[in-house]
Amino acid sequence: MSRPAGAGRRSAGAARHVVPGRRPVAEALRAGRALHEVVVQRRAGAELAVLRRAATEAGLPIREAEREALDELSGGVLHQGVVAVAPPFAYRTLGEVTGGDLVVVLDGVTDPQNLGAIARSAEAAGADALVLRERRGALVTPAAEKAAAGALSWLDVAVVTNVTAALRELADAGFWSLGLAADAADDVWHSALLDGRVALVVGAEGAGLSRLVAERVDALAAIPLRGRMASLNAAAAAAVVLFEVARRRWEPSDGRSAPKSRWRP
Repeated sequence: MSRPAGAGRRSAGAARHVVPGRRPVAEALRAGRALHEVVVQRRAGAELAVLRRAATEAGLPIREAEREALDELSGGVLHQGVVAVAPPFAYRTLGEVTGGDLVVVLDGVTDPQNLGAIARSAEAAGADALVLRERRGALVTPAAEKAAAGALSWLDVAVVTNVTAALRELADAGFWSLGLAADAADDVWHSALLDGRVALVVGAEGAGLSRLVAERVDALAAIPLRGRMASLNAAAAAAVVLFEVARRRWEPSDGRSAPKSRWRP
């Protein structure tokens, strides 16, 4: 779902939040996300005209600034000449994101670009929410916004203090949990858990799932690999399984084709 003005209950600690890049800003505007202003690089070309028009139609002030000012505003994240300044990112509570049937839980993923890439795949595959660990895990930053390519304007994000407790709460809400583990005996292609309401649990790069989380999930499953590489990174692994869920749910018995791709570079 989109994140309209005032959405969410819990905000990040910073006084403001920055959304850098053309696609992230375009999606923030399209989603009706709460924004303070759009800052455009001075002497920017016609390629930003569509964004300027969308910001004007949304009633937002447009401020021009030198490239160096945008570099500082975005914290060094590639901004492509445009940055949206927003209120602090509004996180949901876990109880607010249990109404759907597909949730992605990140257990110690620390790279904001991995977080953003997973968010992009999750939103594109039809997931309802992303659940992040408060400590020793990436939260939503400008780098995550850029990597998500706008998905964080549509996807609900909850933060929890304890992933194991969160999985118990999700179980009480009717979710099964499937953890990705490269050494699991079972594979994701044959996991019946992906057919129902499921929380897909993705662990940290290299380390995988924490011990307590691996013990708490209902099942562990691996992605079979055909080449010489021993593993996929967290974002790639999440994308594979998310679209396996999407494939199953986009394959109706009456023979109709799946929805066309909405992917854009």
